[in-house]
Amino acid sequence: MGKKTSQLSDRQIAFVKRQKLFFVATAAQTGSINLSPKGLDSLRVIDGQKVVWLNLTGSGNETAAHLLQNPRITLMFCAFEGPPQILRVYGRAKCFGPATPQFENHYALFEEHVGARQIVEVEVDLVQSSCGFGVPLMDFKAERTELTDWANKLGQSEIEAYQKKKNSRSLDGLKTDIEDAS
Repeated sequence: MGKKTSQLSDRQIAFVKRQKLFFVATAAQTGSINLSPKGLDSLRVIDGQKVVWLNLTGSGNETAAHLLQNPRITLMFCAFEGPPQILRVYGRAKCFGPATPQFENHYALFEEHVGARQIVEVEVDLVQSSCGFGVPLMDFKAERTELTDWANKLGQSEIEAYQKKKNSRSLDGLKTDIEDAS
């Protein structure tokens, strides 16, 4: 049976910190639901009530668009190594771009990344843990370097142009916090 709490315990925080992969789910009022895998040392637990993650430039920007309409978010962590466990963190989130003080404050927690697009700050409402018996055991080999290599090759000005062209609207045409290039 799953257990529910209103915040992350010290044990759960330690579990989250060991994970190499997590999943993010958001949805606007209408349209597509987004579920994305996240990796690369991009998540920090501030305390039992707050989690932040560095949202890196990618092909879409669904999370930012959804959070402007609907702040609900779910983060999911699965134990692929060691004892089985699934941990879901439900909460309300805000997305902060590089020009905001919140981005500046939280960005200091991460290594600099040319592809840094936003910081997503999650206020925890509910934490649910469950058995994870159906999650396969898998060995971590290494982080992929393609996203970082791609961003570094483009450089800051090209990344910003890419964001304006490709990340200013969601799949459903919803605005994000990035100005459209057109």
